[in-house]
Amino acid sequence: MSNFSVSDLADGAYIHMIGIGGISMSGIAEMLLNFGYRVSGSDMKPSNLTERLKQGGAEIIIGQSEDNIKNPDLVCYTAAISEDNPELMAAKNKGIPTVERAVLLGALLEKYKYPVAVAGTHGKTTTSSMLSLVLLAAEKNPTILIGGELKQIGGNYHIGGSEYLPFEACEYVESFLHFKPYVSIITNIEEDHMDYFKDLNHIKSSFVKFAGLTSEKGCNVVCVDEETTDEIVQNVEKNLLTYGLTNKKADYTAENITLSNDGRPSFDICHNGEKLVSVNLNVAGNHNICNAIGVAAACDFLGIEPKYIKQGLEEFSGAKRRFDRLGKTCGGAEVVDDYAHHPTEIKTTIETAQKMGYNNVWVVFQPHTYTRTAAFLEKFANSLKIADRVMIADIYPAREKYDGTIHACDLAALIPGAVYMNDINAMEKYILANTKDGDLIITMGAGDICNLGYLLANV
Repeated sequence: MSNFSVSDLADGAYIHMIGIGGISMSGIAEMLLNFGYRVSGSDMKPSNLTERLKQGGAEIIIGQSEDNIKNPDLVCYTAAISEDNPELMAAKNKGIPTVERAVLLGALLEKYKYPVAVAGTHGKTTTSSMLSLVLLAAEKNPTILIGGELKQIGGNYHIGGSEYLPFEACEYVESFLHFKPYVSIITNIEEDHMDYFKDLNHIKSSFVKFAGLTSEKGCNVVCVDEETTDEIVQNVEKNLLTYGLTNKKADYTAENITLSNDGRPSFDICHNGEKLVSVNLNVAGNHNICNAIGVAAACDFLGIEPKYIKQGLEEFSGAKRRFDRLGKTCGGAEVVDDYAHHPTEIKTTIETAQKMGYNNVWVVFQPHTYTRTAAFLEKFANSLKIADRVMIADIYPAREKYDGTIHACDLAALIPGAVYMNDINAMEKYILANTKDGDLIITMGAGDICNLGYLLANV
């Protein structure tokens, strides 16, 4: 149902969601409940997200079976659900309409006046979180749907009004081509998801198509620090605002940057050379300065007053799993968890940490998917080498099956001094025995390596 519209659903229609506990599916489920639809859903295990939905009125089923399909009006599934999923097969056998998650979300955008999409290879969750806090500061009562947990909203989504909707637009399997935003922020374009995309040109062409879907009355807000976004700037005939940290020809830039002792930046955000607002960020890193500039540009276009841009940006202290400070080990080393799972993200995170005054920066990296590990093996190694100490955990397979072509040991072998371990308890003992007060330990990756961080920090 690629041409699906919410007008196809009757008021109070019954929607079943396969994988309802996912970070995006859970937010969509809450939106559906808010609009008066009846919602049920299944997932393989309970979580705080499924419990929250249950309390909100959704019927939650743990485990997936054809018996869970009880004649809903629509079945929604994620891209990670395989064709042989028993619930999806049962729905199709019964002739029940089925729709992929991104298609349903794209249809729900019809209900919002100002949907603001955040797209890009890196920085989507941080940028959409910053944007959400600015809109909350300006009392715009946004409905929020992001890919990580933000403490100010108590999770990954917040149900507000039907005007502003900041949300993440993921390029994987070109899901974002189902969206028609009012404003689109594009943070960067780089090689990723090579299990789907053929090459960088394929990725760039997808982003050009995405930018072409932005409303004629709205605007594309594009970072121009890298040449990969040139095709959007040159070829998409929509309103355009550019921003950048290193590209001083951009419409929005940062000037007068200073850093505190722990690396937190203060700077002026300028529009065409004129100061728009001064900001003191509570998160470190040049990438976060750049994210803040993009948010300021989009909010300036939306007519948000500079004082609220400043307030929202300064309230951001990080999203869960984005340089997330978990606490300290019994030996005094600080423990941080970070979602970085691409070579550029890894390098940026380590370089940011090394400017923060720690004695040694340890990285415990869990590669994410076999295809990504194989595609970026050398680049992963080069990014990780800059850390003082590196540990490699087993590859987190996600949706993939092991075929014997790549192993975590292959990555560890390319990094001098790196240690490979496949047991979380052994890793904990090794780290506690070899770190001390003044060190930083970063558990890094998009899988479940965060569990080690919680053990180390005794969370």
